[in-house]
Amino acid sequence: MKLDLYYAKRFAQWFLVISGVLMTLVILIDLNEQIRRFDSLDLGAGKLIGLTLLNAPAAFSEFLPLIMILTTIVLFVGLARSSELVVTRAIGRSGIRALAAPVLVAALIGVLAVSTLNPIVAATTNQFRNLSDTYRNGGPSALSLSGEGLWLRQGSANGQSVIHATGYTADSIDADDAANITLLNVTIHDYAPDGGPVRQIIAHSAKLQGSDWVLRQAKVWPLAAGLNPESNSADHDVLILPTTLTSDRIRDSLGTSDGISVYDLPSTIRDMATAGFSTKRYEVWLQTELARPFFLVAMVLVGAAFTMRHTRFGGTGLAVLTAVLLGFGLYFIRNFAQVLGENGQIPVALAAWAPPVASIMLTMGLLLHAEDG
Repeated sequence: MKLDLYYAKRFAQWFLVISGVLMTLVILIDLNEQIRRFDSLDLGAGKLIGLTLLNAPAAFSEFLPLIMILTTIVLFVGLARSSELVVTRAIGRSGIRALAAPVLVAALIGVLAVSTLNPIVAATTNQFRNLSDTYRNGGPSALSLSGEGLWLRQGSANGQSVIHATGYTADSIDADDAANITLLNVTIHDYAPDGGPVRQIIAHSAKLQGSDWVLRQAKVWPLAAGLNPESNSADHDVLILPTTLTSDRIRDSLGTSDGISVYDLPSTIRDMATAGFSTKRYEVWLQTELARPFFLVAMVLVGAAFTMRHTRFGGTGLAVLTAVLLGFGLYFIRNFAQVLGENGQIPVALAAWAPPVASIMLTMGLLLHAEDG
């Protein structure tokens, strides 16, 4: 037990050190990117640093597999150079048994990543988008889905607009042409900067073209004080309204789940199915998140498979390079399987669970071969 605790402590220490070093570099690079993006707006240093820190949890979540494999490599290369692995085997404990503590710590980190880090990433990602839209357009933009359809909120210096649509033209949002987005049965409520209503618009359809909404068969009711909305209403065959939203933003918001907590994904999937939207991407994302602890365990096994050897045999650099390349290869395969699952080419469970399970079996085979010949 003391030996297991020793290995677990060493693994956790190196995990924290490597995470700190890597995230420091990522934050500095991202800060430079935020300075470039908002150069024309002349934002203060505090706001730029705030945006960068809001991006940090998402970057940490994305780099977790790399951090895990680097932690394993550093740990076991260090143990091999100090001959601690030799002593461990000399007392009758196999190398695979010595992996129990690091694997357990990796699994625990994976569980925390799903249960705690994922909601934090969702919250900070949404806050980052809201602040970015506020700095650029004078108000936040948002997109949400419910059983009642699609809800959009766009902001500008002239106030806020809330857009509701009951559906959209078939496969327009998932199409490769991002400029082809048409919403159906559209209702728009415009609000002044002070929050008061300005007008209501109902249209048969709204198509996003460039920086404008093109509304067809639209009717406009002014909501100013002292006016009769119906008597002052106007009908338009075609009505053009400027917007701060982009087709890429709408498509990306519907196609990604980084702004949705894993706890909210099941209800989001149900709401999207009720509204008639495709749920395949969200189903794959949910299963991929649930399989994350197994994938992190696989990264530990990959790093151990090539570094649990004594340094006197030589070739440590090649072994480390091979472990890193294999880790990147497995990460690519996982992402490729996820894309296939999102496109419906393979079942959701196969896309999410096959890569981590296959990775664990592959690395266990390499470890058994290395230990027992």
